[in-house]
Amino acid sequence: MDRLHEEVAYIAYHFHWAPDTILNLEHRDRERWVAEIAKINRRFNEAGRTP
Repeated sequence: MDRLHEEVAYIAYHFHWAPDTILNLEHRDRERWVAEIAKINRRFNEAGRTP
């Protein structure tokens, strides 16, 4: 259950989606969004910027 809360918080923080919207996603889709957000954050960090 902790992982689910982490995924929801991470996506909600970055994309400002409602928790219910995120919870309605399939687990694989949530994992994919988490991975995509992490990629965006890495690119910005490497460039010395903030997203």
